[in-house]
Amino acid sequence: MTSTALRQSCPPGTCDCDRDVLLEDPRADARILRLTLHEERRLVERLENVTSLQELEHLQQRMQEQLGIRLQIGPGIDEIRVIRGIGMAFAPQPGLCRKTRKAIPAAIRRCMKQHPEVAYALLNSQDLLRDA
Repeated sequence: MTSTALRQSCPPGTCDCDRDVLLEDPRADARILRLTLHEERRLVERLENVTSLQELEHLQQRMQEQLGIRLQIGPGIDEIRVIRGIGMAFAPQPGLCRKTRKAIPAAIRRCMKQHPEVAYALLNSQDLLRDA
């Protein structure tokens, strides 16, 4: 690894991120470990302040390029009446902390609550509002 700052390990038994396994494999994609707590806070803040679907999609792309995080956002399987009905799922990724897997979707939901037009644009992009 290079001399870049790496995320500290979680206390034993509190996370299922397999950080140590990731560090032991020299061929593994360890980009996710560059997401330190400070950087995670910055990412969460940026996600909370998104004002358009294009900006959200851009951040999704940047997360994948820089950290290897693949996040799918779309309508849930049940009827959507509230923001919680929008599903968010991470692709399996060693090193992705349990807290991060909760913080990112929570930030996106807060964004959609503040800017419902982002949620509407997402649903419209999935063709769910075609008759509305």
